[in-house]
Amino acid sequence: MTAELLEPRRRPTQERSRIKFDHLLQVSRALLLEVGFESFTCEEVAQRAQLPIGTLYQFFANKYVIVCELDRQDAVAVRDELVEFAGQIPSLDWLRFLDRLIDHVAALWVADPSRRAVWHAVQSTPATRATAAVTERELAAEVARALAPLTPGTPRERRRIMAEVLVHVTYSMLNFSIRDGQEHNEAVIELKRLLAAYLLSAES
Repeated sequence: MTAELLEPRRRPTQERSRIKFDHLLQVSRALLLEVGFESFTCEEVAQRAQLPIGTLYQFFANKYVIVCELDRQDAVAVRDELVEFAGQIPSLDWLRFLDRLIDHVAALWVADPSRRAVWHAVQSTPATRATAAVTERELAAEVARALAPLTPGTPRERRRIMAEVLVHVTYSMLNFSIRDGQEHNEAVIELKRLLAAYLLSAES
């Protein structure tokens, strides 16, 4: 049986509603980082946002939908970095651009530790995992487009699989890089080695 994907009940189109929607997500992110997913509740989000609980439920059916939307927000920020990166290739020195892309994305994890909290939260149920997997595949589709000029001899379907591997490994390693007791810079260096070796082997 396929898990139901978790989406907001509605996405606001008017500015006033968008402000409330974004505010609820901002408060949710801070609360999740503070108390963890088990103690995270919609009631506490509404209270801290100083909005009626009914307003929250207009957008989000439950806390699982909220964390999936936070995961989408994080993916959009990574996608924006990727789009900028993709505009600079093909290049004879594409490994240098890969290094720069990883540095940019890794900085997002350091600057915003809530990313790791969100990533762990979406691993909590089959439905959140399934929804996060869709978000990850959407990001991987952008990666596959960026890979096309770098791996012109690679069949499209293999390039799609490669992109999904790259995204999953990158997310896993970046969350690993900021866990307690881990040296972030060392983990990022190893990530660069992993991705460069993988892409070079695919190109050969």
